[in-house]
Amino acid sequence: MSAAFASFAPDAVVHAAAAYKDPDDWAEDVRTNSLGTVNVVKAAQETGVERLIYFQTALCYGTRPLEQPITLEHPIRPDSSYAISKTAGEQYIQLSGLDYVSFRLANAYGPRNISGPLPTFYQRLTEGKPCFVMDTRRDFIFVDDLVDVVVQAVVGGVGHGVYHVSTGSDYAIKELFDATIAALGIELEKDVEVRPRGADDAYTILLDPSRIRADFGWDVTVSLADGVARAIEYYRDSGISETYTHLRVGE
Repeated sequence: MSAAFASFAPDAVVHAAAAYKDPDDWAEDVRTNSLGTVNVVKAAQETGVERLIYFQTALCYGTRPLEQPITLEHPIRPDSSYAISKTAGEQYIQLSGLDYVSFRLANAYGPRNISGPLPTFYQRLTEGKPCFVMDTRRDFIFVDDLVDVVVQAVVGGVGHGVYHVSTGSDYAIKELFDATIAALGIELEKDVEVRPRGADDAYTILLDPSRIRADFGWDVTVSLADGVARAIEYYRDSGISETYTHLRVGE
């Protein structure tokens, strides 16, 4: 990491790497999300990086948030290996003295993304496999809207500290499934099965985006239906070999 920074000498760094796939692989989560972030921070300090942009999980608030929508004043209380290790990374950045922006993210989706329910729905539906949806709700943000705020932070030097990047609205996972069906142009013989959420899953994580709207003058531009259609187009062109989730999913 130090060699990469020294040879490239970046002005700004967007740190988006994370371990995510196995909820029981605590060591990998710590190596990548915590120690890996420390390595990025130290290299940034050594080479005089002007800004560090970090992607943090909304699960830093835990799976039983005390308020909805969640404000930036909500206590930090992660309760999974992924969230604990990602939060440790954020705290090392805050400790570093670097000029930083930490984006606590809603569920980003769109082309190139192969984690979460949307690519799983696409893969199973196009292979003729049965699907189910969890009885949960999520705030979904299309990748282009996320990129807009990142560019402002990197190129424009906008913002400092912690922000929620979110639409301010949540959707049932079944609504995401229905948008996938519509984008694929198919009809099912019966309604999709809705399953109760697991013990490690939150019913909803709805973030309050008021600070980012005020400081960045930003709001979302892509609706869920349009974003799902654009993601499906990418999956059709590029295919999906495997998908990932940080949750424990039963058989």
